[in-house]
Amino acid sequence: MQRFVYFIQRYKFFLYFSLLQIFSLILTVNNHNFHKSKIISSANLITGGIYNNVAKMGDYFNLKSKNDILLEENHKLKNQVQFLLSKLDSVKYNTIIDSLKYKQKYSYVLGKIIKNEYTKSYNYITVNRGENQGVGIEMAVINGKGIIGITDDVTNGYVRVRSILSRNSKINARFKNSYYFGTLTWNAKDYNIVQLTDIPRQANFKLGDTIITGGRSSIFPEGIPIGKVISLPKKKSASNTIDIQLFNDMSNLGYVYIVNSFHKQEIKKLEEGKDE
Repeated sequence: MQRFVYFIQRYKFFLYFSLLQIFSLILTVNNHNFHKSKIISSANLITGGIYNNVAKMGDYFNLKSKNDILLEENHKLKNQVQFLLSKLDSVKYNTIIDSLKYKQKYSYVLGKIIKNEYTKSYNYITVNRGENQGVGIEMAVINGKGIIGITDDVTNGYVRVRSILSRNSKINARFKNSYYFGTLTWNAKDYNIVQLTDIPRQANFKLGDTIITGGRSSIFPEGIPIGKVISLPKKKSASNTIDIQLFNDMSNLGYVYIVNSFHKQEIKKLEEGKDE
C-alpha cells in the first residue's frame, strides 16, 4: 500500500494529465458524430481481427473432427455412387433385377490404419474393421490417392492387409491412356516405388504416364490410381518391366476404404469352372 501511495505521489502530474486527456477524448467523441463513427469503426476493426484470429484457432483445433466428418460423408457418397450406377445399368438394359447386390458391384467400409509396415520384404497393415463391419478376406483396400493392399486375415473387429509392398503381391494394372496390361509387383527396394512387369512389346508408353488398376480382377475396381511411370526399359522385350512412383506415400497412411465386390464369388466360380 505504501508503494502504491509513493507511485501516485511520484507520477501524480502525469496521471492527472492522462485523466484530463481521457476525459477530453470522451467529451469529443460524445459531442461529435464524425469522431464517434471513427472510434466505433476502429474498435470494430480491432475486435473483428481478434474474433477472426480466435475463430481460426478454433478451426485449427477442430480440424480432426471436421476431417472425420468429411471422411464419413465421402464414405457414404462412394456407396451412393455405386447404387446409382447400378440403377442406371438397369434402366439402360431394361432389365429387372430383384437383388440389390446383383446390380451394385461394390460397397465401401471406412476404416483406420492402426499398424503400418513398409520396411520389410513382406509388409502387412492392420485396420480397425472386421467381420462385425462386413469385412472379409480378399477385399481391396484403397484410399483417396490409390491402392494400398488386399485383406488376407480377419477377426471380429480387425483385419490384416497384405500391403502392395510385399514380394508376393501381384495386382493387375494397366496404362490409363491405353488398354495394355501388366502385373504390379514390388522388388522390396523402395517403399514408394513398385514395378509393372509383363508389359507387351507393342505397348506404347512414356515417362509420366499414369498407371491404374486394370479391371481384370474380381477384387479391385477398374480405374483406381496407382502411380506414374518414372523409368523406361533400355530396349523393349517380350515382357518389359518399368518402375512406378506410387501416388501414395506408403509410410504415411491414415484412413482407408475396404472394398467389397458383390460379384467376386460368382466370377471366381466361373474362372474355376465350378457350377452354381
